[in-house]
Amino acid sequence: MLTKEELDFVKYWEANREKQSTLKYQLMFGLPLGVLVSLPILINFLMARFWYRRADAVGTSQFNPLVLVFAVVIIAVFVGIFYKKFQWERNEQRYLELTRRKN
Repeated sequence: MLTKEELDFVKYWEANREKQSTLKYQLMFGLPLGVLVSLPILINFLMARFWYRRADAVGTSQFNPLVLVFAVVIIAVFVGIFYKKFQWERNEQRYLELTRRKN
């Protein structure tokens, strides 16, 4: 026998599982977390001139900032999609366990 919370989850997941499995949805709702994870990399590079002068000199002379921005975007997209896909898989596993227990 399922509890009210579990029944509510089963109803919710039956209604939303297809929508949340799309790549567009996962990117749209996972991207803020991805940006939150990858932003410290960009901030660390920009703040290097305050904590270590030599690192700033080497970083600005031998490094293309466009590569850093591209890497931050790639990291943000990957983390965002990976997180939402993991969350979808976890919810799907819970849904399948509850439907088996219900039957």
